[in-house]
Amino acid sequence: MASLTDLLRQRTELSDADAEWLRLLVGDWQLLSDLSFADLVLWVSVPDGWLAVAHVRPTTGMTAFVEDVVGQVAARGRRPQIDRAYDEQRICRERDPDWRDDVPVREETIPVVCDGRTLAVLSRHTNLSTMRTPSRLELTYLACADALAGMVASGGFPVSGAPTGSRRGAPRVGDGLICLDVDGEVTYASPNAVSAFHRLGHDRSLVGQSLAEVTTALLRGREQVDEGLPLVLTGKAPWRADVEASGTGLSVRAIPLTVEGKRDGALLLVRDVTELRRRERELLSKDATIREIHHRVKNNLQTVAALLRLQSRRMDDPAARTALDQAERRVAAIALVHETLSTGYDETVDFDEVAARGLSTLVEVARPGGAVRTRHEGRFGRMRAEDATALSLVLTELVQNAVEHGLAGRDGVVTVTAERTTSDGDDRLEVHVSDDGAGLGAQPDPGGLGSQIVRALVTELRGQISWDERFGGGTDVRLDLRPRPLEE
Repeated sequence: MASLTDLLRQRTELSDADAEWLRLLVGDWQLLSDLSFADLVLWVSVPDGWLAVAHVRPTTGMTAFVEDVVGQVAARGRRPQIDRAYDEQRICRERDPDWRDDVPVREETIPVVCDGRTLAVLSRHTNLSTMRTPSRLELTYLACADALAGMVASGGFPVSGAPTGSRRGAPRVGDGLICLDVDGEVTYASPNAVSAFHRLGHDRSLVGQSLAEVTTALLRGREQVDEGLPLVLTGKAPWRADVEASGTGLSVRAIPLTVEGKRDGALLLVRDVTELRRRERELLSKDATIREIHHRVKNNLQTVAALLRLQSRRMDDPAARTALDQAERRVAAIALVHETLSTGYDETVDFDEVAARGLSTLVEVARPGGAVRTRHEGRFGRMRAEDATALSLVLTELVQNAVEHGLAGRDGVVTVTAERTTSDGDDRLEVHVSDDGAGLGAQPDPGGLGSQIVRALVTELRGQISWDERFGGGTDVRLDLRPRPLEE
């Protein structure tokens, strides 16, 4: 099924600004659907009639459609209420209920207006099979839905540039609903909203009270209060804020209601997010702990590398000194991965950053003051920590080998090329380490320690390695790897 953006781009001539208005509406229309106890379908004008580009079902009542209607086209004249709502820019409720799959469905149409222009039509479909005498809660929901529908028809909803907060736990209609008048006094509070404020510490009725004054009394003595809270509690701004008191946390979202551009009260959605915030704090604490562990591991590895370097300087045997220098480089390669992990929030690494830093450091150590240059082409992408550690060690061995044996004391260039591809869910990484030296002439001795390390790590990376003569001189080492999926 095509997305809303694709349908608007491919099937309509709406401008980017108009399409963005419709995306804002669809991003927040679950609120209207739940208050209406009805399905909502968004229709846009196309050359052959009306095209349904989005559909949402209520979480508070029964749906009127068994299947989504997105993609359906209705010829002009076949849906007269849509035609009238679009042409006359008014809400239409004139039709009698239709029968769909032996279910009576009432249809209403609402013009979607922006800057005085009708961009689309919203049809509201209510399943009437469960009709009964509505409760006070249901009547309030419907009244709020009509108020929002009027704002959609006048261009007052959605509100562009009005964030509702980026933190998780956004409240929905069923979590708790409070209605405010223009002065910020509570005219209605749903049972869930009343319970939420009882847990916050308020043990009396909310109706007839100023919600801002009630909440201020509960927060007295607290040093830190969400700066957007006064605007939310008075319903003056379409914002979202958190309230914490008595060990309870509430997420409160305000939707100001307007009539002909003038504020006429507000809806407040309330959700108890105590447990959610506790879990978020635990996750933040765990993330900080993991980052600190990576930082300490990096420091410890750097200490080991420094000790190996000091020991190497005291060795008279050239072979022993070389062995210690190689061990130091391997430890430093692992430390570089942990340093990168200590600056992030997950267990994946941007390996291009690791490769860039590792290559420059490696050549400086191998040929201090020499004219060997490194070149990094392509992208490795993000990798899981265990794969990044293994690949870092492999590149350390191969680049070191290219500098010491491929170039053998001469000036030259070592090039590392990476190509990451994904096909049918299979992630592949092809890496070439090449130099413009004299060339190996044959595959390295598999009995060497460096070769054994490389082969073992390449196997761990679920890959293969091969050595070939480079066209134009030099050696080209090819790695065909299959990194582990990031989401595992």
